[in-house]
Order: sequence, then structure tokens, then C-alpha cells
Amino acid sequence: MKYTIDHALEVLEQTPKVLNTFLSKLSDDWIFCTEGENTWSAFDIVGHLIHGEKTDWIARMQIILSDAPDKTFELFDRFAQFENSKGKTLLELLDEFSVLREQNLNHLKSLNLSEDQLLLEATHPELGTVTLKQLLATWVVHDLNHIAQLSRVMAKQYTTEVGPWKAYLPLLNT
Repeated sequence: MKYTIDHALEVLEQTPKVLNTFLSKLSDDWIFCTEGENTWSAFDIVGHLIHGEKTDWIARMQIILSDAPDKTFELFDRFAQFENSKGKTLLELLDEFSVLREQNLNHLKSLNLSEDQLLLEATHPELGTVTLKQLLATWVVHDLNHIAQLSRVMAKQYTTEVGPWKAYLPLLNT
């Protein structure tokens, strides 16, 4: 599928609703389970998404659209949620994510970006030259990636409980 802002918005607008529906009434056993050492729980994933809303997608878009001579992104701290989410509940994180996402999407829509603007470039410190279109497409896939991750982490809690049906459940074998 070719990237369009309208297609992207279809997913980006749904992510807070999906997370709220999926996670808001679960017990801590589901919210804080992981796949093992150095892996993320649902709580961690929502915190990570919040950090992205604050420091990644829109901030980097602004760099690309700016007139600055140096359009190099700062590295994204993929682990900031472990500090930023301390003392908060999952419901507080879900609410914060919903508010931030709505603000960011309203800002994106207000720009009425042209095809030429989507081809503007910046420099990612690890990946090199990237376009605005690539950044915005990555935002969509990033959401979908973490939704899949949530499902995988939670499903793996019943890996042994499903017994022989594990053979029919690819999610448990990844």
C-alpha cells in the first residue's frame, strides 16, 4: 500500500482506543507480565508510546520541515519510559497517551502536507538520510508493532497452559 496521510490516520487515530479497550480492565498479572528478563510489559509499552508522542514523531517532523541548516535528529531514548512512568498507573498512562496522540494528530492534520513536503529529508544518527514520508509511515508501523508485541507478551503467559495446541498457535513460537 502506498503511504498517504489519510491511510496513516486510520491507524494512528485508532491506537489509543485499541489500547484502552484491550488493557484498561486487565489485572496487574496481565499488565506487568513480560517475556523474561530485559523485555517489556504492557505498562512499559504504553510508557514507550508516550515518550514517542513527546519526543519523536512530531519533534522530528518539525526538524524536517524547518529551515535549519542541520537537520540531524537526536537519538531516541528507547528506554525513557522506565523513568518517566514511575509512580503512574496504567490508566493514567492510557489517558496521557490518548491526549498526546490527539494533540499530535490535530497538529499533523493542520499542516496539510504536500507530496513535496513528504519528500523532504533529514539525517537519522544511525540510519542516515530519511524522508518525512518514511518517518510518518514508521509511526504507523511502530504502533502496529507494539500492538502485536502486547499480544505476543500476553499470549506467552499461557505457553504451557495450552498444552499440545501450542503447535497451532504461531504467536507462541516467535
